[in-house]
Amino acid sequence: MDLTLHTDNLRLTDDLEEFVQKKLSKLERYMPNIESVYVELSQQNSHRGPDIVTAQITIRHDRGAILRTEEKLDKQDYNSIKTAITNASDKMYRRIRRFKGKPRSKRLRERYAMTQEEFSMAEPLPDDIFPEVEEAETVIEPQVIRRKVVGVTAMNEEEAIEQMELLGHNFFIFFNADNNVINVVYKRANGGYGLLEPEIT
Repeated sequence: MDLTLHTDNLRLTDDLEEFVQKKLSKLERYMPNIESVYVELSQQNSHRGPDIVTAQITIRHDRGAILRTEEKLDKQDYNSIKTAITNASDKMYRRIRRFKGKPRSKRLRERYAMTQEEFSMAEPLPDDIFPEVEEAETVIEPQVIRRKVVGVTAMNEEEAIEQMELLGHNFFIFFNADNNVINVVYKRANGGYGLLEPEIT
């Protein structure tokens, strides 16, 4: 399992790196054939209140499935980032349990669902280590409750950002005149903007 750790505005100490490694070292025992694990730890400085620490964990399975969790907390002390890592890790075990379940879509079942071989290799999530993961959860059937036709205009990235700001939205769909593809520009929680460029996989 390839684990990459990145920090933003946060000092990576040996102690913190060891903590992340220990927290996530068991992932592949419960979800075999993980291709990579990417961990991003960041701190957002605030002038009006406490700083915000964020831990984001992204797992890529070798058949293409991507699982991601994130936890944001007000920074109280040095251990706040460790708490965020722990909470994001616990959420990831819930994601793994869902991944190990049976996807409702036949296409997703064929593409992402765990094979019998992987099930035989995987260990069950133990109650004594992750008690909250094994609690019964309400299963909510996915349901589209609203559909909306969105008109897109040809423009460049800067124009799309300006239009998004004028609308007061957090994201904006547009036809990118530079690459002739539908793109989405959005506001990042840590500041700045992001751009989503679709790619068929």
